[in-house]
Amino acid sequence: MYRVVIIGGGWSGCAAALTARKAGAEVTLLEKTDLLLGLGNVGGIMRNNGRFTAAEENIALGADDLFAITDKCSRHINVDFPGHKHASLYDVTKVEPNVRRLLREKGIEIKVMSRAVDVVLRKSGSWQDGDETVIEKIVLAGGGEIEGDVFVETTGSTGGPGNCLTYGNGCCMCILRCPAFGPRVSISAKAGGSDIMGKRKDGAFGAFSGSGKLEKQSLSQELQQLLNETGVAVVPLPKKAVKKEKLDMKVCKQYALDEYAENIILLDTGYAKIMTPFFDLETLRQVPGFENARYVDPYAGGKGNSIRYLSVAERENSMKVANIRNLFCGGEKSGLFVGHTEAISTGSLAGHNAVRYLKGMKPLELPIGIAVGDLISFANQNMDTEDGLMTRYTFAGAEYFRRMKEKGLYSIDPEEIGKRIKRYGLEKIYEEKLI
Repeated sequence: MYRVVIIGGGWSGCAAALTARKAGAEVTLLEKTDLLLGLGNVGGIMRNNGRFTAAEENIALGADDLFAITDKCSRHINVDFPGHKHASLYDVTKVEPNVRRLLREKGIEIKVMSRAVDVVLRKSGSWQDGDETVIEKIVLAGGGEIEGDVFVETTGSTGGPGNCLTYGNGCCMCILRCPAFGPRVSISAKAGGSDIMGKRKDGAFGAFSGSGKLEKQSLSQELQQLLNETGVAVVPLPKKAVKKEKLDMKVCKQYALDEYAENIILLDTGYAKIMTPFFDLETLRQVPGFENARYVDPYAGGKGNSIRYLSVAERENSMKVANIRNLFCGGEKSGLFVGHTEAISTGSLAGHNAVRYLKGMKPLELPIGIAVGDLISFANQNMDTEDGLMTRYTFAGAEYFRRMKEKGLYSIDPEEIGKRIKRYGLEKIYEEKLI
């Protein structure tokens, strides 16, 4: 039986595992921590702006399982907040167990606390390899090895605490928990590929994660009630506390609006999600309603946040990594993408194409007439430019959402979106069994 090995258990890795399994392969998923979903354990925002369109496209394509879970676990639906419409906010405390159960029910082997640190390459290339490298095994911390026929890297684009110290304000002990489980390692680089680093406007590498988590019970009763009832709280800041320069540091350019500097914007994802990369606790506690506020341990959210976009693989629009024959990629590893929906979209295609590779089939490239295909293509074609390295790509806002609307790709009508997928002959393509 053909084996697909997925390295990284975030949203993208889980999506890749599901589409590869649906296509008929044996699938092993490696995750360096003890939790799946990675940044999905602190995110929680779905279906806002163009992400509604992309979610429905994925559902029509046959990658519906993960959206069914986030919809089921949503604390609030059809929520509006500054710059965003019709969002769903899922409960970050409930989603991961549901996803883990789903993967196991589908027969996917999950290996947590299994950190990939190196590769074993094919020693002598055969004629069909051409000039491309071929991976035989993944080496784990501690010396174990995992064999596979094809690999999908969805390790993200963060690094160890040293990167957060170098490019940020220090290690914040984020959800990635590098001090506990070790830093991520770039499999594409280990196999000889050349990774790309994203930049900020000032030329510095990487970008700060765009939000933090507050213990909801540490807020005033009024704020707790507002969050529980509506899902959103917008609290104006005194002028001396407004720091617009933080907007340029954020990963999430869809939230780099003046409202996010002039106000504290909270979203209810089980915790109180504060939409800023960091906010010092002394100043925060001077704002009415936040007198007793505290970040959820182990976050040092008053000082900094994780630094991302330091390791992006060069790839084709099929999600195959350049110059490595049997390695595909998804999520932040595959581009300067922001968000769970974007991770699921790229991971789903990578997992499906990994099985097409095993069968010797032509890889699937999604057409630019659908939002998911256009995003993948547009991000890739801009990677070679200086401006492109400073741009973040998301269905939810900034440059790409404007492009979606200009191209007529944005829709909140599931029936219309389904017809679009059917018109291209792609209805439920991810459900086709290839092996």
